[in-house]
Amino acid sequence: MSGERLMRIHSTEFRAMAERVVQVTELTSRLNVLPFADEAGKAELFQQILGRPLPSRVTIYPPFYTDHGLNLELAENVFINQNCTFLDYAGIRLGERVMIGPKVTFITSGHPVDPGERRLYLTGAPIDVAENVWIGAGATILPGVSIGRDAVVAAGAIVADDVPPASLVTGGKATVRRTW
Repeated sequence: MSGERLMRIHSTEFRAMAERVVQVTELTSRLNVLPFADEAGKAELFQQILGRPLPSRVTIYPPFYTDHGLNLELAENVFINQNCTFLDYAGIRLGERVMIGPKVTFITSGHPVDPGERRLYLTGAPIDVAENVWIGAGATILPGVSIGRDAVVAAGAIVADDVPPASLVTGGKATVRRTW
């Protein structure tokens, strides 16, 4: 995956991304009202959302939300529970056997902290989740985070820093780091 990204708002690249967001929002709206048993309908919509077929043995329970879809990489045996959100502008990779609880949010985009630049740019950094990770209900994973193999992210945790392999992380993280 690429590193941190910076995109100028009102650029050609931004307009193309914004068009994709509208398209994918329409697709996920349709996906989220299908009967749960309509496997063919879900498969067709996931192919349009992801730009490729959903990998075999991947389970996703709607409602499901993403803003881009093309930058969401899912390995085999991934399980995503209902009401999860993937803002995948800068890329999200979920390794094999990753389990995602309900209402988990992955965010790869943001804006500069500097007020003068905040409305001029979109920032982004990829999220990488290694194999056999479990992310508990309501957790939020922020831009640029890597989560190591076999790690567990507790329900409700806000993950702003990398998580080492084979570890448990818990709690919110709202610490003042700088002022302007």
